Amino acid sequence: MEYVTKLASERPVVIFSKSSCCMCHTIKTLFYDLGVNPAVHELDDIARGREIEQALMRLGCNPSVPAVFIGGNLVGGANEVMSLHLSRSLIPMLRQVGALWV
Repeated sequence: MEYVTKLASERPVVIFSKSSCCMCHTIKTLFYDLGVNPAVHELDDIARGREIEQALMRLGCNPSVPAVFIGGNLVGGANEVMSLHLSRSLIPMLRQVGALWV
């Protein structure tokens, strides 16, 4: 769990993903389209991927991916991110942590 916390704090936006997950692709595309450059950790491509996935599930991510951290805090998965975006809360949150400049 410490390792996940460390990774989640390395950039303003961190996404834990799997390369084969369509919702992960959708969330990454949303952030890229907004002009955010998130740190993306593809759990199926890294050595400790399974361990990280289990830690994310213990944090309450179900399904485990996509898991989005903003400002080092767990925001949630695709549903939570899309809800924030549709309620116009996502962009101010991204500005607050320095992920967006405009």
